[in-house]
Amino acid sequence: MTEHSSPSERQRRDSFGMFDGYDSCSEDTSSSSSSEESEEEAAPLPSSLPIIKNNGQVYTYPDGKSGMATCEMCGMVGVRDAFYSKTKRFCSVSCSRSYSSNSKKASILARLQVTGKPPTKKAKVLQKQPLVAKLAAYAQYQATLQNQAKTKSAAVSTEGFNWGNYINSNSFIAAPVTCFKHAPMGTCWGDISENVRVEVPNTDCSLPTKVFWIAGIVKLAGYNALLRYEGFENDSGLDFWYSICGSDIHPVGWCAASGKPLVPPRTIQHKYTNWKAFLVKRLTGAKTLPPDFSQKVSESMQYPFKPCMRVEVVDKRHLCRTRVAVVESVIGGRLRLVYEESEDRTDDFWCHMHSPLIHHIGWSRSIGHRFKRSDITKKQDGHFDTPPHLFAKVKEVDQSGEWFKEGMKLEAIDPLNLSTICVATIRKVLADGFLMIGIDGSEAADGSDWFCYHATSPSIFPVGFCEINMIELTPPRGYTKLPFKWFDYLRETGSIAAPVKLFNKDVPNHGFRVGMKLEAVDLMEPRLICVATVTRIIHRLLRIHFDGWEEEYDQWVDCESPDLYPVGWCQLTGYQLQPPASQSSRESQSGSSKQKKKTKSQQYKGHKKMTTLQLKEELIDGEDYSFLQGASDQESNGSANFYIKQEP
Repeated sequence: MTEHSSPSERQRRDSFGMFDGYDSCSEDTSSSSSSEESEEEAAPLPSSLPIIKNNGQVYTYPDGKSGMATCEMCGMVGVRDAFYSKTKRFCSVSCSRSYSSNSKKASILARLQVTGKPPTKKAKVLQKQPLVAKLAAYAQYQATLQNQAKTKSAAVSTEGFNWGNYINSNSFIAAPVTCFKHAPMGTCWGDISENVRVEVPNTDCSLPTKVFWIAGIVKLAGYNALLRYEGFENDSGLDFWYSICGSDIHPVGWCAASGKPLVPPRTIQHKYTNWKAFLVKRLTGAKTLPPDFSQKVSESMQYPFKPCMRVEVVDKRHLCRTRVAVVESVIGGRLRLVYEESEDRTDDFWCHMHSPLIHHIGWSRSIGHRFKRSDITKKQDGHFDTPPHLFAKVKEVDQSGEWFKEGMKLEAIDPLNLSTICVATIRKVLADGFLMIGIDGSEAADGSDWFCYHATSPSIFPVGFCEINMIELTPPRGYTKLPFKWFDYLRETGSIAAPVKLFNKDVPNHGFRVGMKLEAVDLMEPRLICVATVTRIIHRLLRIHFDGWEEEYDQWVDCESPDLYPVGWCQLTGYQLQPPASQSSRESQSGSSKQKKKTKSQQYKGHKKMTTLQLKEELIDGEDYSFLQGASDQESNGSANFYIKQEP
């Protein structure tokens, strides 16, 4: 039955910006292309199939017997026999002439609407789009190709791990994207929340071409959203997980603007006779994605660091110094750095571009930090120094008044064992607020295991921090007077504690909560990013637990660390995510869970069990000794709030 609406009612419906161009699916379901777009009428649609018309154009599905063709000028897809000229390269005379007059521009435009897949035999006829829309589609297409290339570069599979199933089956909660300012969309996520509506591909459909339908967000988990098609109401049978930043997810109204068909899922086609009226009722007042959302996603995934850039980075063999390294690759803002002297390019180091472990060329000399001179006398062809402004900025400090001094005691996260906070000593005061720190009881005679923290680092704490916050403090190796008491230790060593007021006490409103899921770098093997959980929060300090592993492998990490990412970050950037150990063990064909844990233990404990004497001997030997690869000081140029009472 045809719907009859008054002019005022029709005007009201058309005034909804999100729905402009939608016509009732109960109206005539056949139409022909205009003379400008095609020389042949489109075949009629099956009368039983509800199709929502867009801008007066009914999207049809040719039988494909004559084959399909794509216009090399405007990108329109249609029946090949209806195309102009013997070569069938253009849909009309005007496109053919336009191509001839400007072949270079035409070559670009011909690919603006390409989705990365060859045309199917039963492709829908697309109406021509304005240049601005085509350019936007082309930019999105380029970003899609880049992501696909990154995905192919991943070396190992996730062994079937699926964040959606993991979240649903255990009722987990993921940390919101807004907790990660350094991650894509971290600062412009906006009001994306439950009940926001989007347009996504309709997979509950028997049509041979891609069609779309509207879905609402049921649950968010980082970049991923649990979606439910409109019309299913409380039925969760066809709920599915999708990345909000994916290339096939769009704001409501995108189909109308882009000439894409909206087709209700086959399971619920019978529920309504007038789907247009249903959508108007359901979507009036609803929220959707911003119209420029995909553009913001693309912009947030542009990274200033490029391959062949030279940087100074911590020497993983001797934490006390830096070396020159070259950017080998950039994935999601993470850098694979290859030390400049590595002939086979296997001596590498992974870190984020905002890591406190990398600096511009000349940084070490400017602050008085130790630096390993390269045997390479001149830059290799194509290599160039990274501009200083690309590196993370540290907070400026005033060292002219009361300041840190050599010999002062404090508490610090051990970069060789990130699950512990240890008794430590300031060994050297550098320029610009940088300090060289040594862990008491395990220092090498030549200072080869000192490490550099900035005075505002969230990885150093005043004396008493652990006791006040009920954290186990690791005493100096070999110290026998247990339980450890700071007062006694300071008196015995003739030392003083670093003044509390020198530590930065700022605590951002980070948004993390205990139990939240995320993806975190295993800083003892920094090329790995693992499924992880926040288990403790002390002001701005987070305790990160790797799912499936024992607590001894936990890490203390700052809330603003660039080594933490939202759920779905690896999928978005094409990086490899390591699944929980238990699942990895179940699905692996190579060994049991026990064997995998043993392997991981060897990575960590090989250095933990070294005696002080052995450590010193190895360090004195020099280049033969290697610290744990990728040990990080976890400085994120922040600070912590301690609330410590100073003794009179």
